[in-house]
Amino acid sequence: MKLKLLIPGPVELSYRVLLAMARPPMGHRTPDFEAILEECWDILREVFQTRGDVMIITGSGTSAMDAAVASAVKKGEEIVCIEGGKFGERFGEIARAHGIKAREVRVEWGSALEPEKVEEVVAESSAKAITLTHNETSTGVVHDAKAVGKIAREYDLVYILDGITSVGGDEVKADSWGVDICITGSQKCLAAPPGLAMVSVSERAWEAIDGNEERGFYLDLAAYRRALKKKTTPYTPSVSLIYGLREALRIVREEGIENRVKRHRTMALATRRAAKAMNLELFADEKSASNTVTAIKIPEGLTDDDVRGAMKRDHGILLAGGQAKLKGRIFRIGHMGNVGYGDLVEALAALERVLVKAGHSLNLGDGISEAQQIFGR
Repeated sequence: MKLKLLIPGPVELSYRVLLAMARPPMGHRTPDFEAILEECWDILREVFQTRGDVMIITGSGTSAMDAAVASAVKKGEEIVCIEGGKFGERFGEIARAHGIKAREVRVEWGSALEPEKVEEVVAESSAKAITLTHNETSTGVVHDAKAVGKIAREYDLVYILDGITSVGGDEVKADSWGVDICITGSQKCLAAPPGLAMVSVSERAWEAIDGNEERGFYLDLAAYRRALKKKTTPYTPSVSLIYGLREALRIVREEGIENRVKRHRTMALATRRAAKAMNLELFADEKSASNTVTAIKIPEGLTDDDVRGAMKRDHGILLAGGQAKLKGRIFRIGHMGNVGYGDLVEALAALERVLVKAGHSLNLGDGISEAQQIFGR
């Protein structure tokens, strides 16, 4: 049985992307490959909504997080890291690994950041940069990235935004929000194969990067900029993955970024309404609920295996579980990338059957009915 992926990455790939990756490899220092890279960079600027430089790193989204922190902040300097989930906390871990002092803004898991508390921490620090995970998939929360941008500008901080699970699926405006380094990953909302990270860099960020002489080697963003001027990459890229990325980006452009964001938001709203109709409790406050993944509490008396295990065994649908301290407490439905009406209805119908079989009280069909009302708008 082929598993259908409704997790927050990797996501289902279109046949166009799969076929693109089946092409034979070509030389990565050739005019033909340069043309592919240029097309990717061009569409990515549209997706990031930036006029700045955009680079492609062969590595996961975490590699770009590492590159951003180590390139823009010197060893011994301070950085403010807004937490609130596993991935927000990862920025602090990366900073400490590079000898950078991480000052955390504590945010309760499942809650959104409070700008005034962020500013309090920033005002008391000597930080040179600030980080935020825009869409925290571990909790299903989306944070106010625009508000953090205003704080970063007021205090002259390099603003590093992890948009790994929001770019291409939710509103992200790198330039107008004052984002200096914006990051995304291929296998999330862009619906490309796993293994690539994309980074946009502002001129303000380049000034900080140029002033840092201990930037690392493979993940030195300055090296990527030097290569960018030559229409190439500093090291051997994953040629086949970039074939797939180009086709995925073409699909994004064809759909239109505004339409794509609208689709993701519709999927999210339908999922939340359906969950509540099934007598399930959302983990995140709806006012700050993610538009690319929905976190739902496992009903009392049921286990993760009763829900996710049964979905996989009986229906061939893979949902995500809780991470870290939320393991066994929540399950997560990813509705990013290529997820559409049919995919979501199938998953919700299966979830209703799984919950009834496990003894959860609900009226079969109520969840589907709520979702269909959203789709019918």
